[in-house]
Amino acid sequence: MNSPPLTFFVKRDWDGFFGLFVDNLVQLLLIVNLCGLCGISADSDLMVRSILPGAALSIVIGNLFYAWQALRLARRENRNDVTALPYGINTPSLLVYVFFVMVPVYQRTNSPELAWKMGLLACFGSGVIEFVGSFVAEGIRRRTPRAALLSTLAGIAIGFISMTFALQIFQRPLVAMLPLAIVLVTYFSHVPFPGGLPGGLVAVIMGTLLAWILPLALPASLAGPPMSVETLTLGWESRGVYLPRPAVSDLVGILQQPSEWLGFLSVIVPMGLFNVIGSLQNIESAEAAGDRYNTQSSLAVNGLGTILASCFGSCFPTTIYIGHPGWKQLGARAGYSTLNGVVIMLISLTGTVGFISKLIPLEAGIAIVLWIGIIITAQAFQTTPSNHAPAVAVGLFPAIAAWGATVTHGAFIAIGLSTPAAPTMQSLLDADPGFAVNGFLLHGLLLMERGYIFSCMMLAAICAFLIDRRFNVAAFWSLIAAVCATIGLTHAYQLSGNTFDYLFAFQEPMEGATPYRAYGIAIGYLLFAAFFFLMGRYHEGRGDLPTTGGHG
Repeated sequence: MNSPPLTFFVKRDWDGFFGLFVDNLVQLLLIVNLCGLCGISADSDLMVRSILPGAALSIVIGNLFYAWQALRLARRENRNDVTALPYGINTPSLLVYVFFVMVPVYQRTNSPELAWKMGLLACFGSGVIEFVGSFVAEGIRRRTPRAALLSTLAGIAIGFISMTFALQIFQRPLVAMLPLAIVLVTYFSHVPFPGGLPGGLVAVIMGTLLAWILPLALPASLAGPPMSVETLTLGWESRGVYLPRPAVSDLVGILQQPSEWLGFLSVIVPMGLFNVIGSLQNIESAEAAGDRYNTQSSLAVNGLGTILASCFGSCFPTTIYIGHPGWKQLGARAGYSTLNGVVIMLISLTGTVGFISKLIPLEAGIAIVLWIGIIITAQAFQTTPSNHAPAVAVGLFPAIAAWGATVTHGAFIAIGLSTPAAPTMQSLLDADPGFAVNGFLLHGLLLMERGYIFSCMMLAAICAFLIDRRFNVAAFWSLIAAVCATIGLTHAYQLSGNTFDYLFAFQEPMEGATPYRAYGIAIGYLLFAAFFFLMGRYHEGRGDLPTTGGHG
């Protein structure tokens, strides 16, 4: 039997590239904008000579590895439909490390350089945890139901990908809805464009043209803010050549000052663990789509990429992205990953990130990422056993709560900025812990948000094993959930004004903060375990329980 031809780059890789590139570009723009809160401006040396080049180096090396990994798998399995794992900046870590590590350091010291160094340390710590986790992650994966791994991704896809981008599309419809229509026709109907043009490229071009042309003829209330030639010119003037430079001495220097960073372990450790679990879930997602990658090597390179980023000036971990099934359905293979890494590297090393952000509006490309979120959500139900669908649904709840908490948190901050006398989350809950308006339970929302990646997985696993009538295994997962709640990895939080953070066992709350420990929830999980165990013993005596099958 003849082997199918293996092609490094196929036409549909263009579609995959535009989607992944838009996602990566959004992360770079977030870095540029959010680092301003730490006194690091877009044109500062720290940004253009350290952070962006360091991020570019980690992204290109990771993308090249995962493209090589895909080609290797294709040759080994004699297939030509293998899709590389998507890879880029980790968005949750980006946000958390800026707001809970770098900004507090800057506010305390007024030193952008020290804020940057603490960001390097947080990134390095995350990479070490990811690398060490690669040696135990496969064992976790073998013992966890697919419903538990994929429901978490589906919850993140609904809240943090699909909903966010859907709101942006409908907020600027004249620019964003035609690209959305193009994406829906391309990826739902699977029909080609005239001349074989990639649908993703057509969507970006049309969205960009609309953003530049419509404001000339319509009021801003319809067309949105006009694109500016002046700002485009300013963005072009910032171009140059900025090669990565080592930051190891800066990293070692801050490591030698444990008094500066010990308090931030409460942020670094859970984020590192979240990244391991999240990457593990994405590898499971790829296998469900037909591409089985080695867990250990995939996670190890992910961790090494993050360590490399910190050693060359980037404060932001990289990760295996959510969305492999979406890129696979696009027809992308290995080339989209390589092209993305090379292009991101070029714009980061040449100072043109700002220029591109002024040329292409976000709305021109977000429909592609929205579609990825839709496919991930569908996959969680399509590739798990049909009787496990309720377990997938239960696993969505904590992630949706996390999205709601994020939106609520942002709303309280915005109100506080515009009205200094406005109530805060802390003042409302201190006055009434059961505060509720039309079914909105703020305390419950925050409890479900903390450690939601773990909560999604554990609740879905418990339900999947109950569906299989494996009561003892469900009891074991309930004990794990109780331990996580007891130590503060899930559910526990502390609240100071509108700032909420993790609260680990034996950790003193921040000065002035209100602590909310999760001991009550831990006891609830223990009751879960006891009840499931007793039910298991009862039905074992009746001889009506399965002896094999499933995970566990």
